Amino acid sequence: MIFMFHCKDKPGSADVRAANRAAHLEHLEGFKDRIVAGGPLLNDEGTGMIGSLLLVECADRADAEAFAAADPYAKAGLFESVEIRPWRRVFPKD
Repeated sequence: MIFMFHCKDKPGSADVRAANRAAHLEHLEGFKDRIVAGGPLLNDEGTGMIGSLLLVECADRADAEAFAAADPYAKAGLFESVEIRPWRRVFPKD
């Protein structure tokens, strides 16, 4: 099942994001066969990162929660909130 991860950064945490970005990207490389899409959420001007959005194939909710907890961003305390929801692809059709 695909899960959506909507992660919002804590205000004023750009330095935490920058300091952990390389470890975060390296971590995601280990899951590239399970990641449907992913990338940063941007501010209204499109000039700064304020969160993350990922669509990831996970066995179940427990697997999705473990995936989220293992992210170096999460371990560094970057996120103000993390919403995890099951997601179904409807469009475009395969």
